[in-house]
Amino acid sequence: MQLVSPAKRGKERPENLAERIYLQLKDDIFEFRLLPGDRFSEGEIAERMAASRTPVRQALYRLEREGYLEVYFRSGWQVKPFDFAHFEELYEVRIVLELEAVKRLCERPNGELPDALEQLRCTWMVQPEQRLQDGREVSRLDERFHCQLLEAAGNREMARLHAEVSEKIRIIRRLDFTQGPRVEITYEEHARILGAILSRRCEEAQLLLKTHIEVSKAEVRKITLHMLHSARQRALPAQG
Repeated sequence: MQLVSPAKRGKERPENLAERIYLQLKDDIFEFRLLPGDRFSEGEIAERMAASRTPVRQALYRLEREGYLEVYFRSGWQVKPFDFAHFEELYEVRIVLELEAVKRLCERPNGELPDALEQLRCTWMVQPEQRLQDGREVSRLDERFHCQLLEAAGNREMARLHAEVSEKIRIIRRLDFTQGPRVEITYEEHARILGAILSRRCEEAQLLLKTHIEVSKAEVRKITLHMLHSARQRALPAQG
């Protein structure tokens, strides 16, 4: 984690400081600088962030409410261990929402092409030499692909719920994209899904999408402690 100078800390509003600490810790969890099961104290975080314990505590309790941390009143904080059954349930919610979104997109009026679908077409239906190779960036675009399908379908509450679910499984999806072949496979599968949606082949699009998500869901079961520690080793140089 990067330290903040005392001069900057003195000028920062308490609510802004708590927000910054919250975002930094959340990023540390998503980028594997903090792994499931890691333990730490408020004092350690306060020292690293060059902040008092009050904004640190506010940030930690916010992350606890969101399900990322657990608090032990006599022994500090812990990054919540992976609950694989919970992740699989979240994937099932994704499938329900995305299959409904595909149905609605395939039933759209003739000649109507939502901007979100056009953006996705330009991103994913490209020649192999135009594809990105950076796993982290493709992971971000993969999440955006699925969220934009919901946005294009037009139901804002469905899109909001889907975005919340997507954030909760982000750490798992990022681990998935540390596996090299996943990048090329994702481009190919997204292109086929979009092609079916754009041609209004609803059943085919839904089958392709469900299979695509089920494969990702299956990868959850393969995640090991070794993979997590390997991910942390890759993240360490980025700390500066």
